[in-house]
Amino acid sequence: MSDAIAAVLERTRSRDGFDYSLFAGMILLGLVGDGMIYSATRQALVNAGFSPHYYLERQGIFVVAGIVVMTLLSRIDYRRLELVATPLYVLALLGLAGVFVAGSSALGAQRWYNLGFVQVQPSEFTVLVLIVAIATYAHRRSDGLTMYDVVRILLMGAVPLGLIVLQPDLGTGIIIVLVVAAMMVIAGVPPRLMTALAVAGSAGVAGAIYFDLLHKYQVDRFISFLNQNSTNPALAPLVYEVSNAKSAIGSGGLTGAGLFRGLQTVLGYVPEQRTDFIFTAIGEQLGFVGSSLIILLLAFVAFRMFRVGQTARDTMGRVLGLGVFIFFAFSCFENIGMTMGIMPITGIPLPLLSYGGSSVLVFYAAGGLVLAVSRRRGMSP
Repeated sequence: MSDAIAAVLERTRSRDGFDYSLFAGMILLGLVGDGMIYSATRQALVNAGFSPHYYLERQGIFVVAGIVVMTLLSRIDYRRLELVATPLYVLALLGLAGVFVAGSSALGAQRWYNLGFVQVQPSEFTVLVLIVAIATYAHRRSDGLTMYDVVRILLMGAVPLGLIVLQPDLGTGIIIVLVVAAMMVIAGVPPRLMTALAVAGSAGVAGAIYFDLLHKYQVDRFISFLNQNSTNPALAPLVYEVSNAKSAIGSGGLTGAGLFRGLQTVLGYVPEQRTDFIFTAIGEQLGFVGSSLIILLLAFVAFRMFRVGQTARDTMGRVLGLGVFIFFAFSCFENIGMTMGIMPITGIPLPLLSYGGSSVLVFYAAGGLVLAVSRRRGMSP
């Protein structure tokens, strides 16, 4: 009898540990994103003679698939990821290297696999795999990181970073740098050493710019960010993107023009609006009120991720949860910031709101891992 009662209590603790608010927030974000993508693309598809539901249906499939992936991952014991972390890391490197041989190119970058019905971007999955790999490594060294461990973690991040920069994909490269740095701090690397690494990294970036190691358009993105009123013809396309993005958001006013009614959205003035610049459609059609509510939803999801990582039972759960939080939160800040002109254009998608199968699956998988950490909080060790 006592064993049966103990089993019931164990199941109750397990259920109580699961973060249902994070689970619901992730689902709601995906549904809102699908609706905003539909509103941003319907008229353009009609004008081109295609089905107005094309992007709605495709994104909907990825959202449903992502929710399934999130649910399945939330039910695993995240500590078992230690068994697959190394194989996943190797597969990620092979995927990054493979795009130079069998990948497809677009807009001067070669970072996708074209599978016919969908394009897969391995660099986005690599960020999540790297988070898992570092969390696993930190868990094995929970008694403290030595200088050797720090070098190992830096190499773990440097190899995929180099391959991603070569594609080139500067936005994902920046995310990897920030995520690895944050996870090293969480894992216990001393602040003095992190300061030295930050100085060395800044010097490396300055050297890359000075010796023309970066592509010209990548440097132009930062120059245009610092000179948003520039009349330089070389910067005109980038200035045009940011100018129209800010104009679209500003035209929404307090309550917005309404779904399917934004003039700049309907006429397609904002390039790549369904992907990188989806927030401009949100701002124009839903206005300040609607945009604020969506930002609050993003902030709520990020906060729940932070709390799960903060209250995790062990080093691996803490590093994993907070690593995903940094990944999610910075992606939100950078994407929304670049549409407002307060951050440079880097091509980072807005989590679960931008169109793209790879991005949706990655963020839902990341959410599933955080939910797995939350579930373990209610269980015995």
